[in-house]
Amino acid sequence: MAIPMTDLVAQYAELKPDIDAAIARVLSAGAFILGNEVSTFEEHMASSVGAAHAIGVASGTDALVLALLACGIGEGDEVITTPFSFIATSESIARTGATPIFVDIEPDTLNLDCSRLDAALSARTRAIVPVHLYGQACDMTSIMSFCSRHRLSVVEDCAQAQGATWKGQQVGSFGDCGCFSFFPSKMLGAYGDGGLVTTSSAELAERLRVLRNHGAKRKYYHDTNGFNSRLDSLQAAVLKAKLPHLGEWIEKRRAIAHRYAEAFTGLPNIEVLAERPDAQHVFNYYTIRVNGAAQRRDSLAAHLASQGVSTAVYYPKPLHVQGVYAHLGHGMDDFPNAALASEQVLSLPIYPEMTDEQVGQVVDAVASFNGFKYIGE
Repeated sequence: MAIPMTDLVAQYAELKPDIDAAIARVLSAGAFILGNEVSTFEEHMASSVGAAHAIGVASGTDALVLALLACGIGEGDEVITTPFSFIATSESIARTGATPIFVDIEPDTLNLDCSRLDAALSARTRAIVPVHLYGQACDMTSIMSFCSRHRLSVVEDCAQAQGATWKGQQVGSFGDCGCFSFFPSKMLGAYGDGGLVTTSSAELAERLRVLRNHGAKRKYYHDTNGFNSRLDSLQAAVLKAKLPHLGEWIEKRRAIAHRYAEAFTGLPNIEVLAERPDAQHVFNYYTIRVNGAAQRRDSLAAHLASQGVSTAVYYPKPLHVQGVYAHLGHGMDDFPNAALASEQVLSLPIYPEMTDEQVGQVVDAVASFNGFKYIGE
């Protein structure tokens, strides 16, 4: 059978009565921008994450931009982040007028390497954006200690990690702000774009609400330049219907991931990424490393496609060598761990609705690949 990276149709089939009722409720009320659906979902999200406030916005990217602006980040500032993430992470920093300062990643988790933070610090450093990549929390103990010493803001990129924890505490509750994406394929996915910012600062929450709504505290009175970045009621209603299932979905993802890890450990040239004991990984993506040049990874992907198994590469080109950052003057080898990861990572299907048969098909397809060894090795 063909196995997709995720199956949103299967998820909808399981939740159809609740989803349809939520959409019908919004249509019957005729209120589509902000309002009760959004405010109640924000309350549920704040409670779920463990933050005092949650502010719904139009996308995960907007969540990052608005959070950074609310923290006072702007022209001339520097913000430390990872070179191994989706472009939204660094793009959001640049959109404030600040400069992204990249720090290499750990080779075993692919998260930000906290041992390298001191070397990236300058007189212009104002914040750090740690990315909880693939669903595993960064070392927030080290990050919060570093930022406390140097009086830096912390804006967590939780787009792939809703429900993940570090030492029992939810991501999105450590920093000044936590930023979430509700892109359909995320842990908690909307039926379109959507995002949210969590914070325990009443002052930041107020700034965020003003920024998302054209810079206005009340209609037609604008004290600052803002954005049209509001989570709409239809998406909030859908997300509110899905949120109670998040814990169960996480457990199902973790069970599949551990079955994969058991099957793949010991296969030639396959490396299972580390799962830190202090972090509960939620596996928004299940990613392996295929050791060697990108050709071996791509050969495995082609083999899996021939077996009906979808794959994806997150990410084939690190941020520091994207054309948009050519002015920063980085070469591929400036961050060697990120560079090597871009040639080796391969993500496999994982979603809560996967059957045992489908998981077995993925395992068998990976194990049957005969291209792990090349002549001359």
